[in-house]
Amino acid sequence: MPFSAAEIAQLIGAEVSGDGAVRLSSIAGVESAVQGQLAFVANRKYQKYLTTTQASAVIVSPDTVCQRTTLLLHPEPYFAFMKAMRLFHPPRAYDPGVHPTAVVPADAVVDRSAHIGAHVVLEDHARIGAGTAVLAGSFIGMHSVTGDNCLIYPNVTIREDTQIGNRVIIHSGTVIGSDGFGYATSGGVHHKIMQVGKVVIEDDVEIGANVTIDRATIGETRIGRGSKIDNLVQIAHNVKVGEGCILVSQVGVSGSTKLGHHVVAGGQVGFVGHIEVGDGAQVGAQSGVARDVEAGKTVFGSPARDIADTLRIEVCIAKLPQSIKRLRDLEKEVKKLTEKE
Repeated sequence: MPFSAAEIAQLIGAEVSGDGAVRLSSIAGVESAVQGQLAFVANRKYQKYLTTTQASAVIVSPDTVCQRTTLLLHPEPYFAFMKAMRLFHPPRAYDPGVHPTAVVPADAVVDRSAHIGAHVVLEDHARIGAGTAVLAGSFIGMHSVTGDNCLIYPNVTIREDTQIGNRVIIHSGTVIGSDGFGYATSGGVHHKIMQVGKVVIEDDVEIGANVTIDRATIGETRIGRGSKIDNLVQIAHNVKVGEGCILVSQVGVSGSTKLGHHVVAGGQVGFVGHIEVGDGAQVGAQSGVARDVEAGKTVFGSPARDIADTLRIEVCIAKLPQSIKRLRDLEKEVKKLTEKE
C-alpha cells in the first residue's frame, strides 16, 4: 500500500526535507525511478542522478542538498533503504503444516508452527523449530536440528548431526555437513579418513546458494553468529568462522583455518589451511592468504601482503617494461664505453 514520505520517515527514523505529504507506492533505483516511487543514494558517485531523477522522494545522507525532490535524511541511508524496502516488500509468511508428500518419520520433532514443504525429507530424530519453513525438496539428516524462524529454501541438503540456530537463512543448492576432504596416502593409494564431526551454524547467519560447508573430521566446523556467506563459497572441515564475518562469492577456506570476528573476504579469496585471521581483518578480492593475518589488517594480493606494500609492488610491475628498456639502453651505453677502452 502507498505511504506518505512523512510516514516512511517516521518508520525508518529519517527526517523529511521537502513535501512530507507526497505519496509513495513502490521503491526503485535512483536512475530509473518515476513519480510515486522512493529511491535512495548511499554512494556519493550516484548523487549526480539527483539532478535528473523522477523519484518523488530519495533517501540520502543528512549533508545532501537537493531542491527538486523530497529528501529523507538519514545518517545511514543504505540501512534506511533496507528498512523502507521491508515496508513495500514484507517477508513472505508460510502457513504452518506438513505437506502430504513430505517424509516425516515418527521420531522426528516438528513444531506445530513450522512449515514443511512438498517432497521434503526428514530423517530420524530430526528437529524443526517454531516458525521455521523448510521448502520443497530439502533434506534434513538424522539428529540434525534447526532453530526457530529459519528459512530453508528448496533443494537444500543438511546432513546428519548438523546444528542450526535461530533465524538462519539457507539458499537453494547449499550442502551443509558434507564430508571433509581428508585422505591418508599409503603405497600410492589414497585412503578415506572418516569424517565423524559435525557442523554448527549459530543464530542470524545467512548462507547463499550452492555453498558447501564440510563437517569436521573430529569436533566441529562452526559458523559464528550473524555471519553472511555469499553464493559458491567452500568452507572446509574444522574451520571456525567468527561472529559477523562477510565471505563474498567463491571464497575458499581450507581445513582448520580460524577467522576472527567481523573478518571480510572479497570474491575469490583463498585461505590455506591451519592459519588464523585476526578480528576485523579485511582481504581484497582474488587474494591468496598463505599465512596468519593480524587483527585489523587489510591485505591484498597473491601472496597476500599489507595492502600498501601490494599497491607499491603493482606500481613497480606496471613500470617494468619501461625499466627493462632503460636497463637495456644503459647496457648498450656501457658496452660502447667498454669497447672504446
